[in-house]
Amino acid sequence: MHKIMKLWQNKFLKNFLILFLSFFILEIEFRLISNLTLFSFSLLRITLGISIISLILGFIISKLPNLAAKIINCLLIFIVTIYGIAELGFKNFLGVYASVSTSSQAGAVLSYTKDFIMSFKWFYYLLLIPLVILLVYYIFIDKKVTFSLPKKIRSKKTYLYAFLYIFILSFLTASFICTLNFDFMQNKTQVETSLALFKKPDNPSLAINDFGFISFALLDIKEYFLPGEATSVSVSYDPNLIPAEKVEEKEYTPHLTLDNTIWKDLISTETNKNYNTLNKYFISNDYTETNNYTGLFEGKNLIVIMAESGSNLMLNEELYPNIYKLYSEGWSWKNYYSPRNTCSTGNNEMSGLISLYSIYNNCTANVYRKNTYFESIFNLFNEKGYYTNSMHNNYDEYYYRTTIHKNMGSSKFYKVQDMDIYYGTTYGDWASDVDLMEFYLKTLDERDSTIPFMSWLTTVTAHQPYSNSSTFNDKYLAEMPSEYSKDVRRYMSKLKTVDEAIGTLIDGLEARDLLQDTVIVLYADHYPYALSNKNLSAAYGYEINIDNNADQVPFIIYNPSLTNKIYEEYTSYIDITPTLANLFNLNYDSRLYMGHDILSDSLSDLVIFADGSWKNEYGFYNASTNSINYYTSKVYTGEELLGINELVSLKLDMSSLAIKNNYFNYLKNKFDSYSTSES
Repeated sequence: MHKIMKLWQNKFLKNFLILFLSFFILEIEFRLISNLTLFSFSLLRITLGISIISLILGFIISKLPNLAAKIINCLLIFIVTIYGIAELGFKNFLGVYASVSTSSQAGAVLSYTKDFIMSFKWFYYLLLIPLVILLVYYIFIDKKVTFSLPKKIRSKKTYLYAFLYIFILSFLTASFICTLNFDFMQNKTQVETSLALFKKPDNPSLAINDFGFISFALLDIKEYFLPGEATSVSVSYDPNLIPAEKVEEKEYTPHLTLDNTIWKDLISTETNKNYNTLNKYFISNDYTETNNYTGLFEGKNLIVIMAESGSNLMLNEELYPNIYKLYSEGWSWKNYYSPRNTCSTGNNEMSGLISLYSIYNNCTANVYRKNTYFESIFNLFNEKGYYTNSMHNNYDEYYYRTTIHKNMGSSKFYKVQDMDIYYGTTYGDWASDVDLMEFYLKTLDERDSTIPFMSWLTTVTAHQPYSNSSTFNDKYLAEMPSEYSKDVRRYMSKLKTVDEAIGTLIDGLEARDLLQDTVIVLYADHYPYALSNKNLSAAYGYEINIDNNADQVPFIIYNPSLTNKIYEEYTSYIDITPTLANLFNLNYDSRLYMGHDILSDSLSDLVIFADGSWKNEYGFYNASTNSINYYTSKVYTGEELLGINELVSLKLDMSSLAIKNNYFNYLKNKFDSYSTSES
């Protein structure tokens, strides 16, 4: 016992054990709270990782005076604890973990700090236990005396200790590397390998599961300053299997517009590896054909409304009669999802416009705002001879829509300053969606009435916060169901203004004799995640914290000529552009989209979430835990599950690669150059 006490008084060993035990307990607590698998090779990898970190930090701290060492230890564990609590909060609040790459949105997050912190669950603070134990130990138990060897012995042992330290550190590092490479230590169906995540941790959910939140933080910082090279993606390409060109004589013809001969020639001459990977992927990508719905709305006007923080609570005839009119008289999709991601509003708007998945760990719409997309929904309607515009009744505080929408092809984007309507300058004092619709109707009066129009409107009134008193939070508060929590009732009060805005639009179109010739599409950017799962579940009448149910929101297509129908297919914003392109009989190549026409029978329906999780009629696959919850008697074999995960991973990887390389700008320029040379 005396020898053990002497060892404990060794400064290096003591600091190492304090850090290691604290980090290990934090990691175990984090996994238990996050419902991540505890007993797996990931835990071994995490243990090795924090051992290496603790060895390095313990060695450095042991060189400091005792008081300084204690302060540094407490400070380190405090920082790690706060970071862990924040990550749990981000995952609960936004549906994704935070990353250094999302720092551009720090201002937006600070704006709703109160709502963010209020969303924390009490047991997140259990992560404070190691810090509390350490403080109690230092204050009441720790002895001031430390043991050191006599000078003569110490001098003789210096080289031996140095050798042992280097040997142990090298052994742990080698063991850690082995866990990245040994086949039996990998999840066979995981969408990204552990080695790929270590080199480039661009999927925080998977990286935290594989390495723990502490090691992920270090990998994330490394990635920000020294980006790793993405794992090379192998794309199968057989020129003989490329889909045939459109044949007019067939009853149903493929939606293919790009000349395969030119594309194949481009592949044979392109020297840029990334561009050619994308060329091979998109030329071989799945495509859809015309169907019974093709051209159903040809020649009609289109208004797409992305409703800020929309939810299934909107589908209430008594409270929201105008939205319910669209729902009860049009088409709607029961299993429509708007999966959250790092910047759900801007990124989900972008995905709706171009049918590409945003990049997990950044505000893709902002970071790549200079990209252009000839296949965007704006440009498809521009080519058809429509007048296109877009508007949002807020300014470019969070998303640079003035630049983004212009580069997407919108002929004119209106921000709130262009509308001459009231808007606040402080968070929570949002503009009125009724004012937005009244301004929009004025633009219809000023247009050339001989030209059909296509518009994309993004609302703002229903935006959080819901925890404070404000004009729209309180305007209809008394009319909301008293059994709901006050924050839910305030949110529902805001939805009343959204409903009035829809009513203003419908009445305005009818008064201008435009309603019959106009299609209205309504979807939500994301559910109101500022509300607690408990309070929102009580209002919904079902548990939203299971299988990403929270991300299920309305998607409606309305025109007076339609017969009401509710579709069962699983779909998301990724399918909006190709679906509308078919309904309006636009000239488009369906291979250029990650989504597909959801009215087509040729492809299976699948909702893909930011971390590689997915959902369909058979079940929900959780990529973070590598587990699936089945809804039917259908059970996937390991091979089938791997096949779906590889498809999901490929779609996410190719979307990211295309966006990062401004691929569609490249593709258009290449095809234009071929056309010019031929003429």
